[in-house]
Amino acid sequence: MASLGLMLCLFSVLLLSLCQIPTAIEDERKVYIAYMGALPSKASYSPMSHHQNILQEVIESSSVEDSLVRSYGRSFNGFSAKLTESERDKLMGMEGVVSVFPNTVYKLLTTRSYEFMGLGDKSNHVPKVESNIIVGVIDGGIWPESKSFSDEGIGPIPKKWKGTCAGGTNFTCNRKVIGARHYVQDSARDKEPHGSHTASTAAGNKVKGVSVNGVAKGTARGAVPLGRIAIYRVCEPAGCNADGMLAAFDDAIADGVDVITISIGGGVTKVDIDPIAIGSFHAMLKGIVTTAAVGNDGSKPGKASNLAPWIISVAAGSTDRKFVTNVVNGEGKTIPGRSINDFDLKGKKYPLAYGKTASSNCTEELARGCASGCLNTVKGKIVVCDVPNDVMEQKAGGAVGTILHVTDVDTPGLGPIAVATLDDSNYEAFRSYVLSSPNPQGTILKSGTVKDNDAPIVASFSSRGPNTLFSDILKPDITAPGVNILAAYTPLAQTALPGQSVDYYFMTGTSMACPHVAGVAAYVKTLRPDWSASAVKSAIMTTAWAMNVSKNADAEFAYGSGYVNPSVAVEPGLVYEIAKEDYLKMLCSLDYSSKGISTLAGGSFTCSEKSKLTMRNLNYPAMTAKVSASSSSDITFSRTVTNVGEKGSTYKAKLSGNPKLSIKVEPETLYFKSPGEKKSFTVTVSGKSLAGISSIVSASLVWSDGLRNVRSPIVVYT
Repeated sequence: MASLGLMLCLFSVLLLSLCQIPTAIEDERKVYIAYMGALPSKASYSPMSHHQNILQEVIESSSVEDSLVRSYGRSFNGFSAKLTESERDKLMGMEGVVSVFPNTVYKLLTTRSYEFMGLGDKSNHVPKVESNIIVGVIDGGIWPESKSFSDEGIGPIPKKWKGTCAGGTNFTCNRKVIGARHYVQDSARDKEPHGSHTASTAAGNKVKGVSVNGVAKGTARGAVPLGRIAIYRVCEPAGCNADGMLAAFDDAIADGVDVITISIGGGVTKVDIDPIAIGSFHAMLKGIVTTAAVGNDGSKPGKASNLAPWIISVAAGSTDRKFVTNVVNGEGKTIPGRSINDFDLKGKKYPLAYGKTASSNCTEELARGCASGCLNTVKGKIVVCDVPNDVMEQKAGGAVGTILHVTDVDTPGLGPIAVATLDDSNYEAFRSYVLSSPNPQGTILKSGTVKDNDAPIVASFSSRGPNTLFSDILKPDITAPGVNILAAYTPLAQTALPGQSVDYYFMTGTSMACPHVAGVAAYVKTLRPDWSASAVKSAIMTTAWAMNVSKNADAEFAYGSGYVNPSVAVEPGLVYEIAKEDYLKMLCSLDYSSKGISTLAGGSFTCSEKSKLTMRNLNYPAMTAKVSASSSSDITFSRTVTNVGEKGSTYKAKLSGNPKLSIKVEPETLYFKSPGEKKSFTVTVSGKSLAGISSIVSASLVWSDGLRNVRSPIVVYT
């Protein structure tokens, strides 16, 4: 048929004008991102013109206008374009191009949480300064009509703001949501709930009386309720494109935000081809703190993402609010369960149907799990299932409730009918009753809340270290609330509540933990506006609550430095600062070229043996070393701390943790005559004490002046 079409086109000029023969070259074109580092300092430099000129040299067919997708030139240099593989290869070899990489699709990874962290209404807030803080949210948009984004009680927009409100049709900004941009679809409006949820968690205004049908009632708020929000929508249901994320960073930095929160991840890639690492590096150069989620890939080692040392990488943990949903059997025995159940069965007992016996057309294994199509006779009953599921099968069958066996109940959720989850021992006891009783009955009570004395615990879904990109840099950095966080929602989004649209709802994930730390960083900057991004990060890490290793098997690879403690982070006493040059020297030690590093940072940089800085000696607030199992060599960390407290301060070193590790600190005492003064020290771990290490051993160094405790984990692993 293609040959016949070609003959017809050649036969007639008229037909030729009507024919369109797609070329293989056009079909092969894909979007690639060309990252070109820092912007040149020349005042006459035009990024768009430069990018077009480059493409004119690269494009083999098609026009530059058809090829160029997006130009970055407000905060750093680069562009995205539709290219063939050969054009991409040609572009990679051109002067000034640091890296070329595909436009990868990334994925999106409360009324009590801030009170648990100690940042409640009685905390030290300075309204005038707080209202000058701007949090940039790179996410899936925002629902601007939410009460969390009301500008009630908020003054004029800060003069430093350089952004715009380009939210699209029927989108209006105010003194709270002061800026909006979108890089997908036609609006910055959040049609999925993710962006509204994260934005309100970081900097939402106070909203009293928030709950989900009476459950978890309280005041919803961000860490800086008077702070401003700038939204950058880069995500749609299909995912979040790398070129849009880079454009959002480019704009957010130039717009004048103070903190960026991005709850997006897409695996581990080198920093020069990772849009989040690239964008956050340039943000750091401007003093902007970037927080990012480590991901929700569970407890398998080495799955954490967003690993660059200039990012605050956030794990998810629990709070002290525990949702309890009890089950009562026909004999009146109460069995403790978990879930968030707002369905009130009013204590009425219903017949219990075990999945295995409620099916006549499925295998035993499928029936026990209440698999799709297996429940035949469950109308008006409570269904008992051996495995967790989405409950839709039970609802479709007319069940009034369901009781699920869930091995891990640290993240209970809501359902479309009454739901309770039971752990191993409680489920076995309940199922024994169901199987032994001739007429088993029971009910599910409405949820209540109790204090969880085991909190905080890292959630089972939260991705674990070690850092697979920078082996001697600890990741995650910090843990924050990420389980059943109640925050703003879009009424367009579906919930487990049948037929209901809601303004506030529970969500769980490291996506929810990340904006908590962004909010804390914003809070710290309200009281310490002159601090660098690394100083803010250090303060957050070194003042964290130490977490219990007996309750968190993966130790620092699960929780990093510990659980965020915002009220103390504003007065850390000492901070570990990292300059731009330190990061460049570290990249030099990892065999990045002098040319590439120079282009990345702008200016000239020569990578030599003298200029190299090992990961181990980067001035990081945590000390981490990967060693071979047979190693017996001593490990030495060199660090420098800056006094941000009073003059005449004396700090003494204290060591705690694994007694197997033999650790020496030199000197053991640091005396600071004045604020801003720096002091250096070394920490040496004896190689002999490392014998027999099979996975991870850790301890901690605390510098204490009697009032402040500056704690750094010391982690050694094989």
